[in-house]
Amino acid sequence: MTSVKLEDCSQTLELNVNIKDEEEEEKIGTSVTHGDHVETFSTSREQHQEDHRARRSHHCPHCEEIFPLPSKLKIHLKIHTGEKPYSCSDCGASFSRLGTLKQHERIHTGEKPYSCSDCVKCFTTSTELKVHQRTHTGEKPYSCSDCGARFSQLGNLKQHERIHTGEKPYSCPDCVKCFTTITELIVHQRTHTGEKPYSCSVCGASFSRLGTLKQHERIHTGEKPYFCSDCGKSFSQLGHLKRHERIHTEVKPYSCSDCVKCFKTSTELKVHHGTHTGEKPYSCSDCVKCFTTSTELKVHQRTHTGEKPYFCSDCGARFSRLGTLKQHERTHTGVKPYSCSDCGKSFSRLGNLKQHERMHTGEKPYSCSDCGASFSHPGTLKQHERIHTGEKPYSCSDCVKCFTTSNELIVHQRTHTGEKPYSCSDCGKSFSQLGDLKRHERIHTGEKPFYCSDCGASFSHPGTLKQHERIHTGEKPYSCSDCGASFSRLDTLKQHERIHTG
Repeated sequence: MTSVKLEDCSQTLELNVNIKDEEEEEKIGTSVTHGDHVETFSTSREQHQEDHRARRSHHCPHCEEIFPLPSKLKIHLKIHTGEKPYSCSDCGASFSRLGTLKQHERIHTGEKPYSCSDCVKCFTTSTELKVHQRTHTGEKPYSCSDCGARFSQLGNLKQHERIHTGEKPYSCPDCVKCFTTITELIVHQRTHTGEKPYSCSVCGASFSRLGTLKQHERIHTGEKPYFCSDCGKSFSQLGHLKRHERIHTEVKPYSCSDCVKCFKTSTELKVHHGTHTGEKPYSCSDCVKCFTTSTELKVHQRTHTGEKPYFCSDCGARFSRLGTLKQHERTHTGVKPYSCSDCGKSFSRLGNLKQHERMHTGEKPYSCSDCGASFSHPGTLKQHERIHTGEKPYSCSDCVKCFTTSNELIVHQRTHTGEKPYSCSDCGKSFSQLGDLKRHERIHTGEKPFYCSDCGASFSHPGTLKQHERIHTGEKPYSCSDCGASFSRLDTLKQHERIHTG
């Protein structure tokens, strides 16, 4: 018999290790030696085996663990004593087991002795290899007792179970937020520290998440690994594909708790909530503007920094918004992915389709606060409001004239350049305005689409109809400043004024 002593603080543990050959111990007749005298006991096999297990069971004095070998118990006791006799010569890290030290040293040596027989991957530990091999075998030995979901790793099962329990054991020391996994906590803490450990090798942009970097890199590579099964359109991000698929399914999973409206994306819902609360929590540090979402703020700040991270691979044009780049690229491809369900007309931009659809629905959601006039497009409302304000922001560089809209300025500038881009296909006559060409073409077609509601007379131009209607109404809007005589037509007034001027 061999006696092994393990000291832990004030107590000494006596462990008796039987070193007899196991085949001898299995004998039913057992001999126990006391000095020179040998006594033999005849016992049943069951009693013998029970006595044998009792001798081979080694109890931990600190907890209820039982070990078959004293060496196993000795290793276990280091958990209670905190003893770590094995240290790394490279970094000084200490370990309680020699095997753990050996595994750790492979971090420094880069050694990966365990290779997968199905692929080229190698691993530092046999456990890592075993877990990896389940990707080939499909083995998922860990199952959830609540919903039956299966997992290839125990850690993944533990994380999943927190969905059912609601447990969030990892709390942020800087704020009150709690998280299900340690990884989520580490990523969250970067919002406090500002740490962005992942940087793009092409443009140097930094990110707090590895996944965000991977998504960003697709801007440079042009990779679009996610495909729509309905129309074949490809996307660089899974989330973008999910949003796109709702065009086909018309699913709007995000509903407003204040009204009946539903939305396809959480961002749309969040922006909509602002119409109820008026809340705009994200403010620009460079100007007074505030925004509903952090994304809106980030995009706005590029107007101050001049940053344009998105560029066209065809012509090199750069843009501050990804959406603007996508719209621009369609000028090269000619793609018009948005089509009207009423008339089939296609558009390159979703906003243009929305505006067009109002022609069919008659919807005019934009109203003037001064006179109540309604409009189908916000730009038209902006132009209209200048009637009340008198604002003329578009000035001619050749003369002093100013105009309410950019289109008016473009038409005016043709009086200086002499440009007449609209020509008649019948006689070749050219015009500076499209409306003038349309009126001229009625000379050839004989079309008179404007009718008098009183007598049925038809006219080729709305202005001519308006003059005619004054015959019925008696209206004379043009008056002479010299004698006060009134006339129904401007040209008649001009003729009359010559009496005074000679």
